Amino acid sequence: MEQSLGFAHFLTNADGVARFVIGLMLIASVVTWYLVLTKGIGVLRMRRRSDAFVDAFWEAKNLEAVAERIRETGATEPFSHLVHHGFTAIEQHGRCKNGCECDTASLIDAGAADEMLTRALKRAIDEDRSRLEFGQTFLATVASSAPFVGLFGTVWGIYHALIAIGLSGQGTLDKVAGPVGEALIMTGIGLAVAIPAAIAYNAFARANRNTLARLNSFAYDVFAFLATGIKTSPMLTDARATSDKVIALARAQGLSGDDTRNETAAAHPGLALR
Repeated sequence: MEQSLGFAHFLTNADGVARFVIGLMLIASVVTWYLVLTKGIGVLRMRRRSDAFVDAFWEAKNLEAVAERIRETGATEPFSHLVHHGFTAIEQHGRCKNGCECDTASLIDAGAADEMLTRALKRAIDEDRSRLEFGQTFLATVASSAPFVGLFGTVWGIYHALIAIGLSGQGTLDKVAGPVGEALIMTGIGLAVAIPAAIAYNAFARANRNTLARLNSFAYDVFAFLATGIKTSPMLTDARATSDKVIALARAQGLSGDDTRNETAAAHPGLALR
């Protein structure tokens, strides 16, 4: 009587260890594909919003127009988030310089204007890097460990298959090929989980490197505009005058629907636009 072999037969005859390995691989695969889909869609959306903001930034007549766009769209992507941090740093330094809050000034307010601005821009880049790299550690772990977990399941399955063959006393090819072939399914499962994770990790790592390289380059321009003067500003004085006008507009009208601003204010109460 012929016996039906295959993956279903393997699952039926698998012990607790083999089923645990399969369950572990299933969870890793589900989370991997969840990260692939969510991060992939997020990267595409972020790229479109970033390109739109950068184009609007360079086409703006002055920083007041940039602040107006941030009020309308919110600092929801790395480049507008960077400019938002620059504005809040200038505001914070201006309050301390005017003596309004010097009595309660903290270490975050220490230093000259350009030093505070540098720290604020670097902090914004670090926060964006953390957000961009979310989930990549898991992808790297799955990509590197899934093949070995699958190999462990294969070894365990072959071990039990050989024991069963030894007890039956039949070592012919037709008796060996089925159980051993079913055990090798575990290796295939491990590779099926690891390959998408490895491809996704490399793709996201490359996208993050490109974004951070552009962000660092953009940060130099933002620093130059805020610290050394605004060439396109109608005031043609210095960054302080333009920044003060930006802050005044922000205080008068306020930012609406800016979730990023709320998160920044919660983490750094002294660095929020008011």
